[in-house]
Amino acid sequence: MKKDLVSIVDLNGEEIRELFKISAEIKDKQLDLAKGKTLVLVFEKPSLRTRVTFSVAFFQLGGNVIYLAPTDIGLGKRESVPDVARNLSRWVDAIAARTFAHKTVVDLASYASIPVINALSDAEHPCQALADFLTILDHLGSQSEREAFDWGKIKLSYFGDGNNVCHSLMLTAARLGAHMVIGGPQGYGPKEEFIKAATDEAAKTGASITITHDAHEAAADADVIYTDVWASMGQEQEAAERRSLFAPFQVNAELLKYAKPNVLVEHCLPAHRGEEITSDVLDGPNSVVLDEAENRLHIQKAILYRLLLLTGG
Repeated sequence: MKKDLVSIVDLNGEEIRELFKISAEIKDKQLDLAKGKTLVLVFEKPSLRTRVTFSVAFFQLGGNVIYLAPTDIGLGKRESVPDVARNLSRWVDAIAARTFAHKTVVDLASYASIPVINALSDAEHPCQALADFLTILDHLGSQSEREAFDWGKIKLSYFGDGNNVCHSLMLTAARLGAHMVIGGPQGYGPKEEFIKAATDEAAKTGASITITHDAHEAAADADVIYTDVWASMGQEQEAAERRSLFAPFQVNAELLKYAKPNVLVEHCLPAHRGEEITSDVLDGPNSVVLDEAENRLHIQKAILYRLLLLTGG
């Protein structure tokens, strides 16, 4: 595992499985690995799950957390990203960055001598995708097969915008050998560079990445149905247009009929109820969204644990 987790491409399939194993082993433990150490949260975007789960995770490892809001630093405006990275490296032990531009996280990692974790950027959301697949493992993998779980039997169907979450899900599915279908309107799919990276990896692992504009085709026999908001932060001006275009891909009771009877429903949250997903599905028996949210804590604790060990923590 590399010093940083900027993208899912920083992990191979074996390392992802190792993180799942670590998360189970230390899930409910209070450790002192990070005693005397500090994690700084550098956030350009508001957050509930990311801020709380990183803070609790590092506290459970025995460390301290400092939160820096957008106005505290002014990344790239008040102070350059390289200068911020170099200064923080002298004071703290790890950085979790939630940014608009993916390049900001890349630059932080390039100039920092301490671990940098991508806590969300406009290109990827690796911690979310890892929590999502950990949730699938928790529900569909028996205790006996957990470490040797056959991801090749899993079909994950994603509905909506080809955004940062979609990109990280694709890359994770490809590394684990799972099958992923993306259903959405033309012109709103994942970026070509991520499609190529995922399909290239899928060719090695037996995974498959499929893109379709037919919602029912995408949902057919799905083990997992996933959706996210149709307009992400920064796309608010497109919200009205997107609601019309994405309406056929809403996750609702009718769509679930095409999937397997016990299909898991995932959403990274926050959800726009009545848009990308209906309340009866989000709160229904197939929904595992709160398990997903909880698993952000457990997988990020595992990531921090692993990175601190790598850097001699």
